[in-house]
Amino acid sequence: MRIGTVRERKDGEARVGLTPEGAYALTLRGHQVLIETGAGRASGFPDAAYITSGATIAATATEVWSTANLVVKVKEPIESEYPFLSAGTALFTYLHLAADRDLTERLLAAGTTSLAYELVRKVDGTMPLLAPMSQVAGRMAAEIGAALLRHPGPGRGKLMGGVAGVPPGRAVIIGSGTVATAAARVLMGLDARVTVMSRDLARLAYLQEHFGGRIATRVSNPQAVAEEVAGADLAILSVLVPGAAAPHVLSREMVRSMGPGAVIVDVSIDQGGAAETSRVTSHSDPIYVEEGVVHYCVSNMPGAVPQTSTQALTSATLPYIEALADFGIEEAMRGDRALAESLSTHRGLLIRGPVAEAFGLQAAPNPFLV
Repeated sequence: MRIGTVRERKDGEARVGLTPEGAYALTLRGHQVLIETGAGRASGFPDAAYITSGATIAATATEVWSTANLVVKVKEPIESEYPFLSAGTALFTYLHLAADRDLTERLLAAGTTSLAYELVRKVDGTMPLLAPMSQVAGRMAAEIGAALLRHPGPGRGKLMGGVAGVPPGRAVIIGSGTVATAAARVLMGLDARVTVMSRDLARLAYLQEHFGGRIATRVSNPQAVAEEVAGADLAILSVLVPGAAAPHVLSREMVRSMGPGAVIVDVSIDQGGAAETSRVTSHSDPIYVEEGVVHYCVSNMPGAVPQTSTQALTSATLPYIEALADFGIEEAMRGDRALAESLSTHRGLLIRGPVAEAFGLQAAPNPFLV
């Protein structure tokens, strides 16, 4: 199979879909790997490293998209890439279609077979391609939130850990998955007061024990959330409904109750955001202030640490890329339910029910899930 990787076009996105090690593993299996020139440079992988790994360097993205049977990316195609979408080239990347009607319609119109990293789900319910980037995003959310509280800037000028005689900052994390766990770990290291909220009582019990009782936990419901975020210094939103838009767990009133100079880091923004006041920002323009509260809503946070993120991502995606290449797109999905779960569009049909519901479109059954 011909597998291609292109330079990411999304603002501030410096990751690349395949490392030279990944390219080498694929060429050893007899596949042709095509890399757009400069695609890996920002992640620390020059063209020469790909050539040494047996890959071919393409001068343009057009050459990759027109030649490859499968394009492996990091983030969803942006508008300038829409003309490349076709029925002849499958796409494997993070998609988050429930927050992007335009891309959904373009994939359908092009007849593209698209598979979403964030929807690969094993029988035990784990999501192996979402987990590594969630770890990165969770750690970054805590670091960024603490930094945004400081001056210069619109934050309230507070040190999360406090000092002797001055109480530490108060952080509320909504969600209890990988992002929340990573964020809590960093905030605990800063000596902040941390409360994790979730509807999953078993997960809260696990986190309480895992962190040795050093965090507070509370079952999430509207009244509880309102009580916890009122006056909080930092709220990290990590609500995940796989394949669907994120629910709004913070109303405008709740945001206002945090007080001037508080900070919200909305990691759920790639699925539309979990606060009523959230809207997508970018690495080049990452924050805005609404209701007096600083909002950080960058939808590709791990792109700021591309060396770490790219290596972690390829380690997770490579076995699935190998399966798609070895067996072909459709046979690989027939043979692996986890891959079949990731199918989002296929031959002009929308496979994802939650996406169809979000946009009032028609969903088709997944032909590879029997």
